[in-house]
Amino acid sequence: MAVLASNCGPTAAPGCNPRPAFAGLSCRIGFISAVRRSQVMDFEYDVLVIGAGSAGLSAALTLGRCCRRVLLADGGAPRNAPSPAVHSFFTRDGIRPAQLLHLGHEQLAPYPSVEARELKIKQLTKLAHGFRASGETGQGHAFDTTARRVLLATGVHDVLPALPGFRELWGSGVLHCPYCHGYEVRDQPLAVYGRGKAVVGLALLISRWSQDVTVVTNGPGHLTDYARQRLRRQGIGLRQEPVARLVGTPKTGLRCVEFEDGSFLECKALFLHPPQEQRSPLAAQLGARITGKGAVWVDKNAQTTIPGLYAAGDMVPGQQQALLAAASGSKAAICLNEALTREEVA
Repeated sequence: MAVLASNCGPTAAPGCNPRPAFAGLSCRIGFISAVRRSQVMDFEYDVLVIGAGSAGLSAALTLGRCCRRVLLADGGAPRNAPSPAVHSFFTRDGIRPAQLLHLGHEQLAPYPSVEARELKIKQLTKLAHGFRASGETGQGHAFDTTARRVLLATGVHDVLPALPGFRELWGSGVLHCPYCHGYEVRDQPLAVYGRGKAVVGLALLISRWSQDVTVVTNGPGHLTDYARQRLRRQGIGLRQEPVARLVGTPKTGLRCVEFEDGSFLECKALFLHPPQEQRSPLAAQLGARITGKGAVWVDKNAQTTIPGLYAAGDMVPGQQQALLAAASGSKAAICLNEALTREEVA
């Protein structure tokens, strides 16, 4: 059986034939059969990582440490860009989102096999042993490349209510995750927006951070008698009047919820779990399975229903948090490397 040999020392061993794009890379693919070597080197990259948030950066770092040829396509600002800080991220609690990503990019620099570029990937085409990706650079130039595997880490888009104030205050006074932001508004008046079973569960969770919590349903809340009983038992208020707008600014924060009848509910923050959409259509375009909640389905190895296409971070099922996205990206990278290694030594 052929053996995979790697050399991470200062010089490459005889037989190493790195591509020009990685002329400074000392890691190499060694004693692989001629057929396998041809399949590997026919592609410009081992892995194309699309999305440079916590999941994508974490995956690129892990793959770089595996001496993999990686292209990290940075498509723009992440989902948490409006937030003033990232919390519950081990060793980085309270860091600004942009600073966290800057540190992530900096820590890729020592790995010559990892290339990070500002790219918008618009199309993926499945090939016999990999993928072709096309799109444009940050300067608007056409771009085309190939990779043996693709990892999607493009995240999701939150669909906020079409009412004044929600989008403007998103990340400051309008919040998604109490584990990320609950501590900063603890012991203050809080609102929870939504309807049905979901808003009840979120409101009960939020009551961990404050004893002054009010559910705002913007019209009939479709709550069962049992749900109303649970809210009353926990001292959680209920306002079912139609909402006119949220009052406040990103700098001063949320002041209150204004209802159509002219009444107000003073609150420091409003929590909600809005519907989500995939930020990128690439998985759906390739025919990958999408769950009923709009997430990209993956197996235990982070692979989608399309062979060779992986996904990680907020775009897959599960809890959403920056630290969890980073862990998801690292896990996907490990699964990717092991799958590629099995292919190379077969």
